Amino acid sequence: MNLFTEKQINMELCIINGPNLNLLGTRETSIYGSVSFDLYLEELKTSYPEIGISYFQSNIEGEIINKLHEVGFISDGIILNAGGYTHTSVAIADAVKAISTPVVEVHISNVATREEFRQKSLIAPNAKGSIIGFGLNSYRLAIQSFL
Repeated sequence: MNLFTEKQINMELCIINGPNLNLLGTRETSIYGSVSFDLYLEELKTSYPEIGISYFQSNIEGEIINKLHEVGFISDGIILNAGGYTHTSVAIADAVKAISTPVVEVHISNVATREEFRQKSLIAPNAKGSIIGFGLNSYRLAIQSFL
């Protein structure tokens, strides 16, 4: 009997975060909370050992598009928080539309209750769905949507 068993990965998900989300835990904590994304990501990986969760963050629009192209045909799902690019980037919206992997759009805050310009998502029409306003748990809900 083998006492050591390999972790069985049943699904591969990629979380992609956009601009300023590298500052989670320190940036506008009244809106985004005081937990860093790195710490939260470790909690997610512990909670879902059967899922391979990769993570990418960039403040640069083109790098986000390149990552979508890279994982958008091989992953089982993408969780995308495009940050401010949600409301401005036709190019990211087009990248989401162009790939075959389903994308769930995530926002930590309830963008519908914030400034008017944040209430329109260019990504949502091309996404499997959108989860907004549940803090960092929006990512957990997005994972649940793939199960």
